[in-house]
Amino acid sequence: MKITWWQKLLSQFSDVPVVHTSSPYNEALSVVIRYGRYQLCTANAIYSYGDLYDNFSQVFRQLDWEKFEARNVLLLGLGLASIPYMLEKKFHKSFDYTAVEIDPVILQLANTFVLPEIKSPLTAYNTDAAVFVATCTDTYDLICMDIFQDDQVPEYFESPEFLESLKECLSDSGVLLFNRLATTAADREQSVQYFEETFKSIFPGAIWLDTGGNYMLVNEGSFLKQ
Repeated sequence: MKITWWQKLLSQFSDVPVVHTSSPYNEALSVVIRYGRYQLCTANAIYSYGDLYDNFSQVFRQLDWEKFEARNVLLLGLGLASIPYMLEKKFHKSFDYTAVEIDPVILQLANTFVLPEIKSPLTAYNTDAAVFVATCTDTYDLICMDIFQDDQVPEYFESPEFLESLKECLSDSGVLLFNRLATTAADREQSVQYFEETFKSIFPGAIWLDTGGNYMLVNEGSFLKQ
């Protein structure tokens, strides 16, 4: 659903409410228009924000796209499809997307507001990412791990077992981007500890990037511009 000119104008001054709802997985879900983009929020977190979803857009700007031939992308956590939207509209990339979203209400919102604007092929599955990854037989050139329950990453998705499954889903020169909160001092401490003790044990060449409020864990530092 395209944003009208008057909604874009009004959203420069204040949020334009669109939908307020709930789901079995999120007690509160709100879609507003802010600065001409759809934004999806829970009570304590922003799930999507078009091409202004900085957690990923900052990292996409730093990726050396010539170092790996990205053709297919796995999205774990779809939200309002900010990642394919920005890659297509802002970075002018065309990929084949597979998206996994457990929340049927979020998937419906994405289908209503954003997915019709995306030209790249995208197949969305309304299922548990843990099951999808564990049973996946395909490999992907780019995996974007963006699963949150409000403002928390569910415990299993931080486990070494899940990271091992993700590694199996990566192509030989694939890139994994793993989004973690870094809003508070406690968040940052936990994220650094997780990176050092768990993430790097599976991906020894990994680095993390501070995107302002979040840390993005990257499986291999050599994929970034020097």
